[in-house]
Amino acid sequence: MPKFRIITVGKPKLAYAKLGAEEYLGRLKHMLPVEWKTVKAGAQKDEGEQLLKASEGWHRVVLDERGRSWGSRELASILEDWDMNAVKEVAILIGGAEGHGPALKAKADVLWSLGKATLQHELALVVLLEQLYRAQTIRRGEPYHRD
Repeated sequence: MPKFRIITVGKPKLAYAKLGAEEYLGRLKHMLPVEWKTVKAGAQKDEGEQLLKASEGWHRVVLDERGRSWGSRELASILEDWDMNAVKEVAILIGGAEGHGPALKAKADVLWSLGKATLQHELALVVLLEQLYRAQTIRRGEPYHRD
Protein backbone atom coordinates (compact mmCIF):
# COMPACT_ATOMS: atom_id res chain seq x y z
CA MET A 1 0.00 0.00 0.00
CA PRO A 2 1.37 3.42 -0.86
CA LYS A 3 2.12 5.94 1.84
CA PHE A 4 -0.26 8.90 1.63
CA ARG A 5 0.59 12.51 2.35
CA ILE A 6 -2.35 14.90 2.46
CA ILE A 7 -1.07 18.45 2.01
CA THR A 8 -3.35 21.39 2.68
CA VAL A 9 -2.99 25.14 2.73
CA GLY A 10 -3.35 26.01 6.41
CA LYS A 11 -5.11 24.08 9.14
CA PRO A 12 -8.90 24.10 9.41
CA LYS A 13 -10.30 27.02 11.34
CA LEU A 14 -13.87 25.75 11.20
CA ALA A 15 -14.57 23.50 14.20
CA TYR A 16 -16.52 20.90 12.23
CA ALA A 17 -13.72 20.58 9.66
CA LYS A 18 -11.05 20.17 12.32
CA LEU A 19 -13.09 17.53 14.15
CA GLY A 20 -13.97 15.73 10.92
CA ALA A 21 -10.35 15.66 9.75
CA GLU A 22 -9.17 14.34 13.12
CA GLU A 23 -11.91 11.68 13.14
CA TYR A 24 -11.09 10.27 9.71
CA LEU A 25 -7.33 10.55 10.14
CA GLY A 26 -7.71 8.49 13.31
CA ARG A 27 -9.72 5.85 11.47
CA LEU A 28 -7.36 5.80 8.47
CA LYS A 29 -4.18 5.36 10.50
CA HIS A 30 -5.33 1.82 11.32
CA MET A 31 -5.72 1.02 7.61
CA LEU A 32 -2.99 2.73 5.66
CA PRO A 33 0.05 4.92 6.20
CA VAL A 34 -1.20 8.50 6.06
CA GLU A 35 0.17 11.82 7.21
CA TRP A 36 -1.22 15.32 7.04
CA LYS A 37 1.02 18.28 6.33
CA THR A 38 0.16 21.93 5.97
CA VAL A 39 1.73 24.82 4.13
CA LYS A 40 1.35 28.48 4.91
CA ALA A 41 -1.51 30.40 3.31
CA GLY A 42 -0.57 33.29 1.07
CA ALA A 43 -0.70 34.25 -2.56
CA GLN A 44 -1.82 31.43 -4.86
CA LYS A 45 1.62 31.30 -6.53
CA ASP A 46 3.39 31.01 -3.15
CA GLU A 47 0.97 28.32 -1.96
CA GLY A 48 1.54 26.40 -5.18
CA GLU A 49 5.31 26.52 -4.78
CA GLN A 50 5.05 25.25 -1.21
CA LEU A 51 2.68 22.45 -2.24
CA LEU A 52 5.03 21.40 -5.04
CA LYS A 53 8.02 21.39 -2.70
CA ALA A 54 6.14 19.34 -0.06
CA SER A 55 5.13 16.77 -2.71
CA GLU A 56 8.42 16.57 -4.63
CA GLY A 57 9.08 13.00 -5.77
CA TRP A 58 5.59 11.79 -4.82
CA HIS A 59 2.77 10.76 -7.17
CA ARG A 60 0.78 14.04 -7.18
CA VAL A 61 -2.99 13.98 -7.00
CA VAL A 62 -4.33 17.53 -7.14
CA LEU A 63 -7.90 18.20 -6.10
CA ASP A 64 -9.62 20.39 -8.68
CA GLU A 65 -13.26 20.72 -9.68
CA ARG A 66 -12.28 20.16 -13.34
CA GLY A 67 -10.53 16.87 -12.60
CA ARG A 68 -11.68 13.28 -13.01
CA SER A 69 -14.51 12.26 -10.72
CA TRP A 70 -14.34 8.83 -9.07
CA GLY A 71 -17.08 6.97 -7.29
CA SER A 72 -16.20 5.20 -4.06
CA ARG A 73 -15.79 1.79 -5.68
CA GLU A 74 -13.70 3.30 -8.48
CA LEU A 75 -11.47 4.97 -5.89
CA ALA A 76 -11.05 1.61 -4.14
CA SER A 77 -10.00 0.14 -7.50
CA ILE A 78 -7.52 2.99 -8.08
CA LEU A 79 -5.99 2.40 -4.65
CA GLU A 80 -5.70 -1.27 -5.54
CA ASP A 81 -4.02 -0.37 -8.85
CA TRP A 82 -1.52 1.90 -7.11
CA ASP A 83 -0.77 -0.90 -4.67
CA MET A 84 -0.32 -3.51 -7.40
CA ASN A 85 1.79 -1.18 -9.58
CA ALA A 86 4.18 -0.35 -6.75
CA VAL A 87 3.24 3.31 -6.40
CA LYS A 88 5.09 3.98 -3.15
CA GLU A 89 4.04 7.51 -2.20
CA VAL A 90 0.92 9.49 -3.10
CA ALA A 91 0.58 13.17 -2.22
CA ILE A 92 -2.91 14.64 -2.38
CA LEU A 93 -2.90 18.42 -2.60
CA ILE A 94 -5.73 20.68 -1.47
CA GLY A 95 -5.37 24.36 -2.32
CA GLY A 96 -6.44 27.37 -0.35
CA ALA A 97 -9.36 29.71 -0.90
CA GLU A 98 -8.14 30.65 -4.40
CA GLY A 99 -7.63 27.04 -5.50
CA HIS A 100 -4.62 25.84 -7.50
CA GLY A 101 -2.83 27.87 -10.13
CA PRO A 102 -2.00 26.59 -13.61
CA ALA A 103 1.68 25.93 -12.77
CA LEU A 104 0.76 23.48 -10.02
CA LYS A 105 -1.97 21.78 -12.07
CA ALA A 106 0.53 21.27 -14.91
CA LYS A 107 2.75 19.25 -12.54
CA ALA A 108 -0.05 17.00 -11.32
CA ASP A 109 -0.02 13.31 -12.16
CA VAL A 110 -3.79 13.27 -11.68
CA LEU A 111 -6.45 15.96 -11.29
CA TRP A 112 -9.22 14.60 -9.07
CA SER A 113 -12.62 16.18 -8.59
CA LEU A 114 -14.67 15.37 -5.50
CA GLY A 115 -17.75 16.42 -7.48
CA LYS A 116 -19.09 19.12 -9.76
CA ALA A 117 -19.79 21.52 -6.92
CA THR A 118 -16.98 23.74 -5.70
CA LEU A 119 -16.17 22.80 -2.12
CA GLN A 120 -14.72 25.09 0.51
CA HIS A 121 -11.16 23.82 1.04
CA GLU A 122 -11.68 22.78 4.68
CA LEU A 123 -14.78 20.79 3.74
CA ALA A 124 -12.86 19.23 0.81
CA LEU A 125 -10.33 17.88 3.33
CA VAL A 126 -13.04 16.12 5.32
CA VAL A 127 -14.70 14.72 2.18
CA LEU A 128 -11.33 13.51 0.87
CA LEU A 129 -10.46 11.73 4.12
CA GLU A 130 -13.90 10.14 4.35
CA GLN A 131 -13.61 8.87 0.77
CA LEU A 132 -10.18 7.37 1.44
CA TYR A 133 -11.62 5.68 4.51
CA ARG A 134 -14.63 4.42 2.55
CA ALA A 135 -12.40 3.08 -0.26
CA GLN A 136 -10.26 1.22 2.26
CA THR A 137 -13.31 -0.36 3.91
CA ILE A 138 -14.48 -1.48 0.46
CA ARG A 139 -11.06 -3.02 -0.22
CA ARG A 140 -11.15 -4.81 3.14
CA GLY A 141 -14.71 -6.08 2.66
CA GLU A 142 -16.01 -4.18 5.68
CA PRO A 143 -19.66 -3.12 5.90
CA TYR A 144 -19.12 0.69 6.04
CA HIS A 145 -20.02 1.11 2.35
CA ARG A 146 -23.45 0.06 1.18
CA ASP A 147 -24.52 -0.20 -2.47
